[in-house]
Amino acid sequence: MRLDKFLAHAGLGTRKEVKQLIRSKRIKVNGQLVRNDDLKIDETNDIVLLDDEAVSYEKYIYMMLNKPAGVISATFDEKQATVMDCFDQYIPMDAFPVGRLDIDTEGLLLITNDGALAHDLLAPKKHVDKIYYVKVAKAITQAAIEALEAGIQINEEERCEPAAVRQISDDEMELTIHEGKFHQIKRMMHAVGNEVVYLKRLQMGSLKLDESLACGEYRPLNEAEIHALKNREADL
Repeated sequence: MRLDKFLAHAGLGTRKEVKQLIRSKRIKVNGQLVRNDDLKIDETNDIVLLDDEAVSYEKYIYMMLNKPAGVISATFDEKQATVMDCFDQYIPMDAFPVGRLDIDTEGLLLITNDGALAHDLLAPKKHVDKIYYVKVAKAITQAAIEALEAGIQINEEERCEPAAVRQISDDEMELTIHEGKFHQIKRMMHAVGNEVVYLKRLQMGSLKLDESLACGEYRPLNEAEIHALKNREADL
């Protein structure tokens, strides 16, 4: 692999930016300063240093983010902060959020550069469950619960498939859905005469939000979590 490609994939910047790192004599390979950005390296065995700190290479990264309110689920935006701005460490330039949470929604968001896994988790035919904590403005009625569990019409053209409801209190519930319609839960609540006050995603497929993560914090997935996501169908 070319050195500049390796550095860019490790999240150190764009190809142009990492070329500047090399030309600034900040990169060493196996202890030797290099200034040739098209140097071929063995990403598995060669030791690459930036300012004498090791640069690790992983083909795929899997990060769990407890998304805070106020950031959008995108990789870049000229006007608003994105979920990628939550990261203060280098991550690959091709990493992206799997799915989308509204700007005012908090909770579990997977960040990865594994396109195949992302497609598997988001494909409608896969029916991957997503569990949310929902706080609403008014008391939840039994009629509303029954309507949500039966599948509800949210406009003339769109109908949501049946959801699972676990009532926590008069105005709190856990809601399980497997679709990903635009503003879906807010529109579902509106359809039953209520409004969302607070929304937080707790789980996506087998992946559960680590409650030790404060809003805006993140951690890499462990091997068991990655295995469970990748082998979901085999474990059914």
